[in-house]
Amino acid sequence: MSNEKTYQGACFCGAVQLTVTGEPVGMGYCHCESCRSWSAGPVNAFTLWKPEAVHITKGADNIGTYNKTPHSYRKWCKTCGGHLFTEHPGMGLTDVYAAVIPDFPYEAGVHVNYQETKLRMKDGLPKMRDVPEEMGGSGVSLAE
Repeated sequence: MSNEKTYQGACFCGAVQLTVTGEPVGMGYCHCESCRSWSAGPVNAFTLWKPEAVHITKGADNIGTYNKTPHSYRKWCKTCGGHLFTEHPGMGLTDVYAAVIPDFPYEAGVHVNYQETKLRMKDGLPKMRDVPEEMGGSGVSLAE
């Protein structure tokens, strides 16, 4: 029996539902052009999970996929268009958008792709030019 906490999530209309279990690998804000365009906002709050921690509990056949690049497979509900998550196969991680799991205690730890930002955020968190080295980036930090 596991003591890991499970959090429920859903798309905008509820046709697709999911759970995440345990703790994410990381949390933060992405400022890249792709995330901004996809989210229709100036920044995207992410939670990164091992794929086995993410389970679709309803509406799996109602999930659409779009991949602009082979690095990111963006998923959404075919009924309402609500964004759900992005699979990052090269990193072996799934980004479940923080807004999709409302009861999850989101706590950002880093800003990634900050060189592309359109919204400066002075919150004391590390600002990465791209992503950390262990995720295939330069690991270069930028000034707040």
